[in-house]
Amino acid sequence: MKKACFPGSFDPFTKGHEDVVRRGLTLFDSIVIAVGQNNSKQSFFSLESRLAHIRSLFSDETRVEVATFTGLTIDFCKEQHCTHLLRGLRDNKDFNYEQPIALMNRTMSDLETVFLLPDPSLLEINSTIVREIYKNGGKIDAFVTNVEQLVK
Repeated sequence: MKKACFPGSFDPFTKGHEDVVRRGLTLFDSIVIAVGQNNSKQSFFSLESRLAHIRSLFSDETRVEVATFTGLTIDFCKEQHCTHLLRGLRDNKDFNYEQPIALMNRTMSDLETVFLLPDPSLLEINSTIVREIYKNGGKIDAFVTNVEQLVK
């Protein structure tokens, strides 16, 4: 059984993230969306709202699980019996960031990372920019599905 882990802070979980998971379901039997808790990083949206939001997006999909983790992603993957890591790439900047992490993860754990490209219409979506739009009173519905679930 092929089980992928899709890790991230997902602050917020955008339509680009959603697209990567839905595309990943064509390759994997199941996917764990792993919301990382990084004590050195201040999240804008609460962990509880991010989890509820992501679960609302996949409530009809039994092959998607949403969980939290701290520590090394590879340790979480081992606990969850994941066979692969799933990552999305928008551009070469993402690739340059993700490639050394993927190589280190493979060296440390034999986990292969699978990179997927999002739909071209979603390439410009970036969680940091979406947060800034929201902080400044802008609407983020075009970038985040079920935004009302996130901002309860």
